[in-house]
Amino acid sequence: MQKNEILRIYGKDYKEMTKRLLDEASLYTHIQPGARIGIKPNLMAPVPADFGATTHPEVVAGIIEHLNEHGFTDISVIEGSWVGDKTEDSFEYCGYNSLAAQYDIKLVDTQKEKSYAVECGDITVNICNCVRDVDFMINVPVLKGHCQTNITCALKNMKGLIPNSEKRRFHSMGLHNPIAILNSAIKQDFIVVDHICGDLDSEGGGNPYHTDCVMCGTDPVLIDAYLCKLMGYTLEDVPYIGLSAEKGVGSCDLSALVMRTIGGDGTEREEVLPKTHSILKLKDKAEDVDTCSACYESLMEALSRLEEEGILDHFDEKICIGQGYRGKTGKFGIGNCTRLFDTYVKGCPPEPDDIYEGIKAYIQK
Repeated sequence: MQKNEILRIYGKDYKEMTKRLLDEASLYTHIQPGARIGIKPNLMAPVPADFGATTHPEVVAGIIEHLNEHGFTDISVIEGSWVGDKTEDSFEYCGYNSLAAQYDIKLVDTQKEKSYAVECGDITVNICNCVRDVDFMINVPVLKGHCQTNITCALKNMKGLIPNSEKRRFHSMGLHNPIAILNSAIKQDFIVVDHICGDLDSEGGGNPYHTDCVMCGTDPVLIDAYLCKLMGYTLEDVPYIGLSAEKGVGSCDLSALVMRTIGGDGTEREEVLPKTHSILKLKDKAEDVDTCSACYESLMEALSRLEEEGILDHFDEKICIGQGYRGKTGKFGIGNCTRLFDTYVKGCPPEPDDIYEGIKAYIQK
């Protein structure tokens, strides 16, 4: 397939449709014989794929079978869950231990990996050693919303290949530029997008929107630019896409995009997703300074529940959250970084239930 193409397929048999998609894309022809192949799903936490947050194991099974059928057997799944959850729990809960046993592949937990330093302009990025151990990287992100960056897909999914300490540093640097820098240091060779039922508002899932679609391409910037438009955002709303293009990672020129649907009637139709963006109004309640994703997601989940119950309108304070509040004081904070505040919810990250109860108790004082 060409660099400016995105292929997609719709259906219910996720493994078989993935195989058909990859046959059409001739994925195997992009890979050198004997290559060590790394598959990078999105397993940010131990939650099921039908929750709208993690990569369906059936999609990865389809990729593995396509590779096996063309003589590729040196395959690893490499991933690191977000700060606050263990990758080993995600591997088990999301069905990847079973996948590894069935297909005799390796699972690499990047939370347990050592790292190497890469000079990227004026900063150094630490990347997990397993990235050097693969010759061909297949990225398998979930198309979904994100409480801080608005969308997450191909480019942001690379964060699972850096140590937890580096993930925290990325948040302290504002996420967008570090994501672009990271993608200039890690080359993803092929992307298979799980567009089956991603949550359009939340990285953590909980409100899946079903499309039963799998897509693929070779340009992560073009893919993210298209999905940004699909979800109703502009490139200005997701700065890391343009920044990645500037660093030569790929192109965000949608005028050159060629969409092709496999198994269709030959007529390409514009897919339309509902522009929910419901999480945007919840963000107004928070003063976010360098917050890690897991902590912010927990806050958004708690605020959503309070909003549904009509309680949130009675909370007049700004909720402080993030690493930027370490050593500072204030009225009400979320997480251990705000431990010096008059009132704070403990945890790193705190559970959504604890935040919900903490805010509710504060309101009722």
